[in-house]
Amino acid sequence: MDIKRLFRTKKVTNGLFCETELKRCLNALDLTLFGIGAIIGAGIFVLTGIAAATKAGPAIVFSFVLAGLACAFSALAYAELASAVGGCGSAYGYAYAGLGEIIAWVIGWDLILEYGVATPAVAIGWSGYFNNALTAANIHLPQCILSSFAENAHGFINLPAAAVILLLMLLLIIGVKAGAHFNAAMVAVKLFAIAVFIIIAAGNINPANWNPFMPFGWKGVVGGASLIFFAYIGFDAVSTAAEEALRPQRDVPIGILASLGICTLIYMLVSGLLTGIVPYQTLNVPSPVAEALLRIGYRWSSALIAAGAIAGLTTVMLVLYYGLTRIFLAMARDGLLPAFFSDVYPHTKTPVKIILTSGILMALVAGFTPISHVAELVNIGTLAAFTIVCLGVIIMKHTHPELKRPFRTPLNPLIPALGAAFCIYLMSGLPLITWLRFFIWLAIGLVIYFTYSQKHSLLESNIDWR
Repeated sequence: MDIKRLFRTKKVTNGLFCETELKRCLNALDLTLFGIGAIIGAGIFVLTGIAAATKAGPAIVFSFVLAGLACAFSALAYAELASAVGGCGSAYGYAYAGLGEIIAWVIGWDLILEYGVATPAVAIGWSGYFNNALTAANIHLPQCILSSFAENAHGFINLPAAAVILLLMLLLIIGVKAGAHFNAAMVAVKLFAIAVFIIIAAGNINPANWNPFMPFGWKGVVGGASLIFFAYIGFDAVSTAAEEALRPQRDVPIGILASLGICTLIYMLVSGLLTGIVPYQTLNVPSPVAEALLRIGYRWSSALIAAGAIAGLTTVMLVLYYGLTRIFLAMARDGLLPAFFSDVYPHTKTPVKIILTSGILMALVAGFTPISHVAELVNIGTLAAFTIVCLGVIIMKHTHPELKRPFRTPLNPLIPALGAAFCIYLMSGLPLITWLRFFIWLAIGLVIYFTYSQKHSLLESNIDWR
């Protein structure tokens, strides 16, 4: 099989929409900021409090270490495949090249779950901080538009969550470079907000809040890691930008590894301080960092943190939404999804049809779904994708030894094997209902593959679009 052939794009010149290459315009700094933009957000501003209150207590710090280790091993595997294979399909494209079409379909279907559900989950957290900021300004929105009826008896739709996704939809239609500039500005805002929190929290620690440090035992630490693993999915979104990177073989590995390392250190510091300034039991709220500062009397800083969180969570949604559209585009190019979605608008060089369709669907999910159910479903899809990527590095070392690898995973197969083992271990900490939903999702995907995708596959049809 010619690996490079799998990532060529079709070109036609007739019609308003035409299939063409995406525009190369992103450098290593853009990609690192993309990673930070996606990683720093939900983990700090939303899920840290929920995981501490319900899973791990102050030992949430250990949960971040455990999740970070799994991510570090997986990130090395991603970096090798991104430098060797490239393409906008991320793990889906890597699996297509080295593991075959059926495995590629499964991982692509997982990635659609990962990005397609993660974006609404972050939007729900964004809505909580947005409402906090309005409340600080004495503006009170009715409950019926702040939560779904599935989450609150007095709610109907989480309107702010749905609306922000639709606004990002318009930004992504304009073009990826505009999105990169917006992301960089928002990353600066949220890092400033985090710095303010660290300074305030460091002077208001009550050591009694860390006792007991591990109230739920080691099982709680693993459960917390399984839940907050959602916070790390941003680094793999960087790999979806390979086709738009100026020097993908160099820039993508830098973006993946640099963003993961920076963000892991920030997560550990903030989670430790957060559980040190208020009792962990009080953090099971949509906006725990702002809520904690309100509890210790820093109303002005709470408003600042809320503003930083709004900016930060916005970038998370932007990058995840972007990643979803590129995965979808790659699968449509290969014939596994309708060719309708493989079109790229020539003026902006963006897949407008995918952006519109996915944006509307995700807005509906954000408007009518509780955050806890959404986050757990995202995590199992993410962990499954990471597992396959790690195994893919081991397999491709033997099946494609001739492939040029500008970046190599150290100690292969040990490191990728550890990555797969860590991911499977974290998956074991997820609830049975999450596994059931995941298998239902996979079953739906396999039905689609055997009834549609296999019959329309360009690979199966032996179509050469060189």
